[in-house]
Amino acid sequence: MERYAWKATVKPGMLDEYRRRHQQIWPEMKVMLKEAGISNYSIWNTGNELFGYYECQSAAKASEIQAASEVNARWDNYMKDVMVMERDPETGAQPHLAPVWYFA
Repeated sequence: MERYAWKATVKPGMLDEYRRRHQQIWPEMKVMLKEAGISNYSIWNTGNELFGYYECQSAAKASEIQAASEVNARWDNYMKDVMVMERDPETGAQPHLAPVWYFA
């Protein structure tokens, strides 16, 4: 199992809307995440900073499936008015945060 972490920023005044949209996440988005092998997905915030974390069988495969997904493209478009997320130019996914320390 691989761990994947990302970060982004919520636009000023949009945190409540960001939360609302995730409380109503589309069923087809959940299906795509499962097809990508993603589990244990959580998103945290402090101020306008977001931190996302998930586990998957293969981060490369999960990124590939997300990048090719029509529903993921629609979700990204839907979210662009409430958040700013840089993309890795090679994978199209969120830039992967490098692990520093892990305790199990």
